[in-house]
Amino acid sequence: MTINRKTNHKQKDIQAEAVKDLYRVTSVCRMCKSPKLFLYLDMGLTPPADQFRAAHELDIPEISYPLRVLLCENCGLSQLSHIVNPKVLYQLDYPYEQSMTKTGQAHWGSFAESITADLSLKKDDVIVDIGSNVGTLLKSFKELGMKTIGVDPAPNIVAIANKEHGIKTICDFFSMESAKKVKKLVGAASVIVGTNVFAHIDDLHEIMRAVKYILKKNGVFIFESPYFQHLVENLEYDTVYHEHLSYLSIKPLISFFAKFGLEIFMIRETNIHGGSIRVFIARTGTRSIDASVQKFLQAEKESKLHEKETMLNFAKRVRKNRDELMTIIEKLLHQGKKLAVVSAPAKGMTLLNYIGVSNRHIKLISERARLKIGRFAPGGHGGGHVPVVSDVELINEGVDYALLLAWNFSKEIIANLKDFSDKGGKFIIPIPFPRIVGAEEYKKTVTTKKIKK
Repeated sequence: MTINRKTNHKQKDIQAEAVKDLYRVTSVCRMCKSPKLFLYLDMGLTPPADQFRAAHELDIPEISYPLRVLLCENCGLSQLSHIVNPKVLYQLDYPYEQSMTKTGQAHWGSFAESITADLSLKKDDVIVDIGSNVGTLLKSFKELGMKTIGVDPAPNIVAIANKEHGIKTICDFFSMESAKKVKKLVGAASVIVGTNVFAHIDDLHEIMRAVKYILKKNGVFIFESPYFQHLVENLEYDTVYHEHLSYLSIKPLISFFAKFGLEIFMIRETNIHGGSIRVFIARTGTRSIDASVQKFLQAEKESKLHEKETMLNFAKRVRKNRDELMTIIEKLLHQGKKLAVVSAPAKGMTLLNYIGVSNRHIKLISERARLKIGRFAPGGHGGGHVPVVSDVELINEGVDYALLLAWNFSKEIIANLKDFSDKGGKFIIPIPFPRIVGAEEYKKTVTTKKIKK
């Protein structure tokens, strides 16, 4: 399939419409509607993390938005203060495909298999995926005999799902309107899934009404998202960017789902994306409550996850990490070393822009994702519109040190870059604490080591 990098007429129409309403500032909590919001982390002005530009777009003015995190003093939800128009984020040539790493592929296959077994699903049961991307997860369910359909707002991504992967996907944001289309096409759903999407949605009340509309009476809604407790403990501040509107923990979710006659009945942890939670929700009273729910609630209480002091301490640690990482980079440059970046995930663009890395520090970002190679990183200051190239350029350009941004896939990425390591190349791992490692040394480290508060 040929990937069209030029802005088409439909995209121009979307862009023109979105410019009229670029963003809004939240005044109440997304879940409980309380106005008691406390600002604890301010990461400055950054452009949307997934707005990689083609060469012909570099002269177009780039818009940056405040990146600030608020704590709801009522329910405990952490959330962004500024909500960028989702059309800006997802419908202007969105460059993210679900992970093509072996680790990612294994995760999606395991996800489908475990859900099928845990819920005793039968062939032809309907599986709906919200924010289904290119259909990687649905493909795994389809291979198990399920009837599948996805909903995703990115036109270029939906085209890949439909044409390349053969996964029926509706191009739209998930809402009551699109839910009606889904139900008309496939009937009521046994399972509705949303991986790395629930935290991206502003109007969660509308979403839950739509979920209930197409979910069978004994059906299950499952979402998987990075867990806020891991984010705080492991200092995963790069996970904060404009697509991630909410930072999810169990306490706020319990009271939120209760508003819709729903309850969490089971929680499972996964290692993907630095530590995620898979949350199972059903109509109240239809499923027995697993002990995992109380276990998570108790752990959040003991860690004081929803208290101001904890959040302010987290913000202090974030600033310390930024300073330490920039010190390492500046020292290497002073020694005459050549630096580059390996991998270009959205969260990596948050990190580059926040710490102030520009094209003065690095000359290239190497990647394997086809939708990003040949483009330029967002951020005239932080990202410096650094070009994204293939991994082979690390060798061709004589790079000494590579800042590895997709640290959650460090093991696989470092193994893939053996030629770089064999020539003496080393890696800078930024999270949870900045350090320099060689390939052999990295094998001996534990990348998920937690930082003491």
